[in-house]
Amino acid sequence: MCGKLISINCRFLLDVNSADIEYLFINDGSKDNTLNLLRKLASMNEQVRYTSFSRNFGKEAAIFAGLEKAAGNYVVVMDADLQDPPDLLPKMYDIIKTETYDCVGTRRVTRKGEPIIRSFFAKQFYKIINRISDVEIVDGARDYRLMSRQMVDAVLEMKEYNRFSKGIFSWVGFDTKYLEYENKNRAAGETTWSFWGLMKYSLDGIVAFSDAPLSLSSLIGLFSFVASIVIAVVVAVRTLIFDDPTSGWTSLVVIILGLGGLQLFCLGILGKYIGKMFLESKNRPIYVIKETEQDTVKKI
Repeated sequence: MCGKLISINCRFLLDVNSADIEYLFINDGSKDNTLNLLRKLASMNEQVRYTSFSRNFGKEAAIFAGLEKAAGNYVVVMDADLQDPPDLLPKMYDIIKTETYDCVGTRRVTRKGEPIIRSFFAKQFYKIINRISDVEIVDGARDYRLMSRQMVDAVLEMKEYNRFSKGIFSWVGFDTKYLEYENKNRAAGETTWSFWGLMKYSLDGIVAFSDAPLSLSSLIGLFSFVASIVIAVVVAVRTLIFDDPTSGWTSLVVIILGLGGLQLFCLGILGKYIGKMFLESKNRPIYVIKETEQDTVKKI
């Protein structure tokens, strides 16, 4: 029922502490009737809590806010659109209570319903980031997971502004077991993630957990330098021995454009990292709260 009531811009967290359950909704700047519904739910049930942002800060900020506000021994991060199947919750809870795992995550084994090109690039992203990063990110892993309080506290210690939760969950470590399930269609609404939005998010993840692009730019620069020396030697030999100097401005323009393009490409990689450092140095809050369930109680 919650997935039908809450818009796609919200995140849903279920905090389980023995028999005590609290429902914590994060309203990530939705423009529909979500906030009014949350006010109504909070006024009807004291187990329902919510935090509403002043604007849309993105899913990473919403996840962080939910983890900060959750107070129980076990915390579940879950999308409100029902793409994360709620029927897995009892099994997840049973595993973390009876076995030695600190986290029970989920991963999709199929991408039925997704555009083919999006599925292709998603698989390539996981292959690339697992090759160049020190942390392993499981292919198809979702943010939908049940975590112990110890793991949640570890995640909250990482207060960087540029967040990539899949990488953070892996970086903090802790024993994790993944449950597999087939892709589910959302109960209502349409995704706000465009192809380019996902591409940007993927690049942010690579920059956040790998310096391989910087090494790549250095290798490109070294290769270009060596290639220029080899070409210079070839031209000198042809001129001195065979009296056959290289002529024509076409080849010169091609070389200039090629080297210029490589330089801009390397500068772009460097600029991406510097931009992330610039945002971190501002020390801005990850999110801004406009309203919580406490405000609803005061109004009543």
